[in-house]
This record gives sequence, structure tokens and C-alpha cells, in this order.
Amino acid sequence: MNSRRFDAGVYRRRLAAAAAATGAAGLDGLVITPGYDLRYLIGSRAETFERLTALVVPVAGSPTVVLPRLELASLKESAALELDLAVRDWVDGENPYELVSGVLGGVRAAVTDSMPALHLLPLADVLGVTPVLATDVMRELRMVKEAAEVDALRKAGAAIDRVHARVPELLVPGRTEADVAADIAEAIVAEGHSEVAFIIVGSGPHGADPHHGYSDRELRVGDIVVVDIGGTYGPGYHSDSTRTYSIGEPNSEVVQQYSVLQRAQRAAFEVVRPGATAEQVDAAARSVLAEAGLAEYFVHRTGHGIGLCVHEEPYIVAGNDLPLAAGMAFSIEPGIYFPGRWGARIEDIVVVTDDGAVSVNNRPHDLIVVPAS
Repeated sequence: MNSRRFDAGVYRRRLAAAAAATGAAGLDGLVITPGYDLRYLIGSRAETFERLTALVVPVAGSPTVVLPRLELASLKESAALELDLAVRDWVDGENPYELVSGVLGGVRAAVTDSMPALHLLPLADVLGVTPVLATDVMRELRMVKEAAEVDALRKAGAAIDRVHARVPELLVPGRTEADVAADIAEAIVAEGHSEVAFIIVGSGPHGADPHHGYSDRELRVGDIVVVDIGGTYGPGYHSDSTRTYSIGEPNSEVVQQYSVLQRAQRAAFEVVRPGATAEQVDAAARSVLAEAGLAEYFVHRTGHGIGLCVHEEPYIVAGNDLPLAAGMAFSIEPGIYFPGRWGARIEDIVVVTDDGAVSVNNRPHDLIVVPAS
């Protein structure tokens, strides 16, 4: 496996599956501009500019890359050359949307949901109809991970576990959240990620804000600290894990409420198996907290899918009756948040197996006590 993408065979299977799913949806083809769908289908990290670059996947015909001649070199970092994809390059003054229409061989097109309006509108004008979103086609493909994707997520999970193992030594009273975040950023890269995706260091009352980030607040003895971190690994797959720390011994109320959170996280994990629904996983965590009178302090969904995006489908939330399937990967991350006081969250990435689930994160779930001196 190339450190930045998978072997060509992975993308060849994906292109065939995408074409089949597109045909089953009654469409003539897909038009995929730069973004996560393009990375998924051919491993390309091309960017969107005012000049159109697009992968056209017709139901009848060969996948073709339409791109400006001056961007031909960008194909080298994708799997396009190994896949022997057809290439239709164009120069300023030509109409690339007509090239796309010719490859499609029809007008019933689906476009990636990240296509900019500056490309969507001219394409619709040439086709004579407004394309539909390819979300329904791509969702099914991207939700169920292949073995190579699961392997990348496992390695990303192990790498972020190694970063969490370093965190206790960073939580020194008097240091700021920003100081800790800077050290974590270095560790994320040092432990094998290509880049940092996000860092949350929420100390004391900041821990009650699930998406706090970090600030110049100084850590204090007695703080409960939420550390939620993730990075990009290998061919673009992500880690995402949260652990909660206590600077000095926590009081009995914190200990009791945190123990309920541990049970909630475990209860959600135990529900995961093929056929269970996303909302059943959410309900399992929520019911444990509700029984302890903590339901109002759990203010977000239980989880989100992960892969090329940190947040993608499936979403583990009430109202989502999607049946889980082997290969789906998502977070299980219940939290409790007491405004103005403290918060806590426990998060693992799990992968659905044939008869249950496995976690790619294996750090202890306990409230981790850091000596105050």
C-alpha cells in the first residue's frame, strides 16, 4: 500500500461498484469533482479550482478523468494511471462540461455533494436538466469499509492511543490548555499521523463544552480535563478518541457520575452487531444515563461514522433506523456536561464484525488521575 493511497485493485473494485450502484439507481453516470468521494474512488487529493476537474463514471462506458491540460501532473499522485483511466484534457477556451456530457452518454447524472455551484450550474446548462446528488449512491459504498480501510483505521486508532498514553505527563497545573494542545499536536505527528485533524483540551468548566477546542486557561488542581484528539493517517483515514483526566483525586460526586458514563459507553458497545440499528446503540447509552438522572447532561448523539472524513455516515442517533452491517465504522462517545463546572466523555472507534464489534482504541476507560504535583 502506498502511504498516501491504496493499491490500484482497491480503486478498481470501487469504480465497478460505483457504476453498478449508479445503474441500479436509474442514472446514466456519476460526475465527481475533487473532494472525499474522488479520493475514495481513485485516491486523488486534487483540489477544486475555477477550471473543472472531474471523474466521470458512466454506467455504460469507461471511467474518464476530465481535467485541464495544465493539471495533468496531478494524476500521478492518484491511482488513475495504474487504473488506465481514459483522460480527456482541455485548454482554456474549450467547454469541459460538453466533454463531461459526451462521456456520460445521457443526461441523468448524479454529482458529488461537494461540487461547487460554479461547476454544477454550467453542467446543468449543458445537460438540460439539474443533476441529482450522488449521496445515496456513495453513502452505501463508503459506509461499509473494506479490509484495507479497516486496517488503516486500526493503525490510526493504535497511533492515537499512543498519544493518549503521553497526555498525563502534559497535564501540569499552571500550563495552559494551548500549551498542552501544542504538545499533543507534535505527538500526533510523531506517533505516525500525517497531520493533525483536531484537538480539544477542555479543562474545568471548559470540559462542559463538547466542542471547546483549547484556550489560554491555566490548568488547576482539581480540574477534570476532557482530551478529544484525532489525526489523518496513511491513505487519509482518521483517528478520533476521547479520554477524561483528573488533576489530583476527584471528589466522590465526580467518581460516581463518571462511573455511570463508563457503564453507558459499555452498554452502547455491547448492542453493536449486524442487524442492530444505529438508534438502538444511541438508546443503550442514553438509557443508562437516564436511569441515573443524567439524561439532560448528555447533549449530543452517541456517535458518528469515520473514514476519509472525521464525521460521516452512519450517525448513531435517535431516529436513525439504519441496520448496522459488518464493516461499518463509527464512534461510541457518550458524554456528560455540567455547564460552568465540568464535563466528561469516553470515545472509541468501533468496527462492526460478523457477530459483534471490535474497538480500534484500547486505552483504559477509567477516569485517569494525574498526580497534582
